[in-house]
Amino acid sequence: MTAITASMVKELRDRTGLAMMECKKALTEANGDIELAIDNLRKSGQAKAAKKAGNIAADGAITIVQDGNKAILVEVNCQTDFVAKDENFSNFAHTVAAAALAAGETDAAKIAELKLADGQSVEEARIALVQKIGENIQVRRAKIVEGEQLAIYKHGLKIGVVVSYTGDADTGKGIAMHVAAFNPVAVNAEAVPADLIAKEKEIAEAKALESGKPANIVEKMVTGSVEKYLNEVALDRQMYVIDNEKKVADVLKATGTNVANFVRFEVGEDKKKKAELKEMGVGDTG
Repeated sequence: MTAITASMVKELRDRTGLAMMECKKALTEANGDIELAIDNLRKSGQAKAAKKAGNIAADGAITIVQDGNKAILVEVNCQTDFVAKDENFSNFAHTVAAAALAAGETDAAKIAELKLADGQSVEEARIALVQKIGENIQVRRAKIVEGEQLAIYKHGLKIGVVVSYTGDADTGKGIAMHVAAFNPVAVNAEAVPADLIAKEKEIAEAKALESGKPANIVEKMVTGSVEKYLNEVALDRQMYVIDNEKKVADVLKATGTNVANFVRFEVGEDKKKKAELKEMGVGDTG
């Protein structure tokens, strides 16, 4: 039986991030063979990761990586804000984003299969991180933005924006900041999805009919409500975050800037994630 020394335990701990007692136990079971101990821990780590997978990953961070005229936004979820701020978590998220951008891949299931520089797949690296950190971690979604010019803005860990534009660089950066703050749904009113407009019109009609006013007045009320909605969600109609006396359209025109498109990611922003948060007893996250 090989004697388990403190230096051996320390090396295993440094390489796995596990507690000293777990490392000593693993080394004892592997008769002092560090590489075998690591293999065994990875196997047990897969079991731990499977158990952790049942925990809802409601927190997380948005990571953005740019390469030339392409940039990718990736949402990686964890269970707590504490882990979202952890260096191991952020390094994993950045590595995954870089690999996905290089491969041109945005499907989460296919991203899991991508190989990283160290030979591991993204999924293997995820499982190892779950073992090390002790929380469920999931790569949830990704989106690639291409453009002649790209402006990137991150608001803390939770919101990330990439704007594809041409024109003034300072204005591009300002628009990215604006999108983060005001969350428009499209560049202009014409690009607002028809289903969103139809839903707003339906709501406005129901409210207007309750007023008991004549049909011609109801029609004007509905038209006014829809226009108000478009003013709120179309980027070019919004009041500019940096100068709220000007509309975004005026700023773009004055600076000769054109916005082609934008993508805004916010941790836990869709209905599915909201349902998960509600199940956990967390309020609406917006």
